[in-house]
Amino acid sequence: MASIMPGNLSRCPQCGEAGKSVNGATIKCMLRVPLTAYREVDYWFCRTAQCPVVYFSGDGAQTFAEADLREPVFQKHADQAETPICYCFGFLVGDVQQPEQADRVLAVIQEGVRAGQCACDWRNPQGDCCLGNVRVMVKRASAPVR
Repeated sequence: MASIMPGNLSRCPQCGEAGKSVNGATIKCMLRVPLTAYREVDYWFCRTAQCPVVYFSGDGAQTFAEADLREPVFQKHADQAETPICYCFGFLVGDVQQPEQADRVLAVIQEGVRAGQCACDWRNPQGDCCLGNVRVMVKRASAPVR
């Protein structure tokens, strides 16, 4: 991965929100399109739910949408039960929407991480651990309904 140079764009060219830097290995693992589309430049992850862009290059020349990826992106569909929330252990958003299941899912993921079975840097579109996303959804599931 190229180093971040002054003038590289870190804001999504579609929605304008700040992106999160993503490792090239993540991009290569996630792309459904031929890897000839991948270039050795900085890439950023757009987590804005309403934005069609998932990855964009820091030079502003390239974007990848969800249709270009192997997996649906949690940040784009966080309220849909069939969306993956944990890409390493196969859990879906629906698995953590019920409080009685949510704690078990969290425990399975934490144990898997401790056992070194996690590969979020490759398997999760955001390029890092899903535990933050899972904890937010677990908290949301256990919050009292108003």
